[in-house]
Amino acid sequence: MNVKINNEPAVLADGTTLAQLAAERNLPDRGVAVAVGNAMVPRAEWGAHKLCEGDKLTVIRVAC
Repeated sequence: MNVKINNEPAVLADGTTLAQLAAERNLPDRGVAVAVGNAMVPRAEWGAHKLCEGDKLTVIRVAC
């Protein structure tokens, strides 16, 4: 399926969850937030949140 991550096109397998995406992209366990559309998705829900064709994700990393 086609999605956009921080305005960059990406192709993911159908049924990919936010948790799977985070693992594939080696996102750290802390200091990262993800919004799908305009809604932040709590990390506790990443495993159950399946992405859909055309989703627009914003990944924010905290800089220290």
